[in-house]
Amino acid sequence: MKCEYDKAQLMNWINNEMTGSEKEAFENHLSQCPACVQELKAHQYIWSLMDQIPVPEPSDNMQPRFQQMLDTFKGSVDEKKGTFTYVIEKIRQLWILQPRLQLTWGIVLIVTGIVCGYLISHTNTDNIYKQQIDSLSSQIHQTREMMMLSLLDNPSASERIRGVSYTSEINGANKQVVDALLTTLNNDPNVNVRLMTLDALTHFAGDPGVREGLVQSIVQQESPLVQSAMADVMLKLQEKRSIRPFKKLLEQKELNLMVRTKIEQTINRLI
Repeated sequence: MKCEYDKAQLMNWINNEMTGSEKEAFENHLSQCPACVQELKAHQYIWSLMDQIPVPEPSDNMQPRFQQMLDTFKGSVDEKKGTFTYVIEKIRQLWILQPRLQLTWGIVLIVTGIVCGYLISHTNTDNIYKQQIDSLSSQIHQTREMMMLSLLDNPSASERIRGVSYTSEINGANKQVVDALLTTLNNDPNVNVRLMTLDALTHFAGDPGVREGLVQSIVQQESPLVQSAMADVMLKLQEKRSIRPFKKLLEQKELNLMVRTKIEQTINRLI
């Protein structure tokens, strides 16, 4: 027979939000209701899994460039804006960020609810827990990808950099993620964003599509910093297909002298 007990009391008991008499009545019910005991165990297990979810952080090799970008940004803000305008701008950025955080936690809570229902509806506990872990891992991966894609479209360069940093937590990026990163590398107006995107793409260099995209991107770069970084990446990957686009760059009369020298050295080492 299905138990009609108020299931909201389960979370009240877990969070220690019951009065003494309510707690005593609830525990008396548990001693007589295996269904509620099973559901309580499922809730406790889900919350223990949530505590183990890692918080995405930028990789160490991204930190120096990220800090450099922040210093540049802060300097430009101090020159162009007064103190009051700067404070208002920061408040506006936090206000824009808040709905995104609510969306992320909303997705996590929805996933948790789905998993709870799944656990309650099955009796094989060991298999259920294994399937739950696999499902939760997949949902977290998809959430990271969604956040990254959303942040890459943000008008703030610092937010786009934060989006790129999420790639360090993504294993085996799909075509949508790779295309978004290549588009950012080729079109983003901020040099620091493009440099960090190039660095992120090198982690997926085992993908033939990524390597091809990097080779095609060479002739689209106009910043000496990015051109120089591209030379370093192609040399590290020993990508001989980059020789032809590098030679096209050398045909540009306005090419930075130091970059020209570096590209010539890169071509010689790749031949």
